[in-house]
Amino acid sequence: MALPTNTASSWMQNLDLPSRVLGEGGFGGTDYELYEEDDEFVLTIDMPGFDREEITLTWDEGVLNVAAEHVDQDRGRKKTYHRRFRFPREVDEDAIGARYENGVLEVTLPAIVGGGAAGTEIPIEG
Repeated sequence: MALPTNTASSWMQNLDLPSRVLGEGGFGGTDYELYEEDDEFVLTIDMPGFDREEITLTWDEGVLNVAAEHVDQDRGRKKTYHRRFRFPREVDEDAIGARYENGVLEVTLPAIVGGGAAGTEIPIEG
């Protein structure tokens, strides 16, 4: 059974899986990379064509929400971006940092040392 190729109707359309898990290109290409290094998560997102002031980041109970909107008056077009990222460990929300440079947004999210994984562990039978 083949996976759906039309991402608009695909059951995977709202899943944000790390590009490293899916390999280069992922499902229809990925515009971000997510990894953990030195007790912090690092998320980089390719967002060319947006100005820093057009990007909004919010943190809500373990979920990072990234949204952006750019209106091109000359062409009469509107470009939007929206993704949600859930993290598997507790994050120190007061220490989250972000930087936007050359069309790339980089967000650092320090994990709480000794913090457990988010969610409830499910036993695996076999």
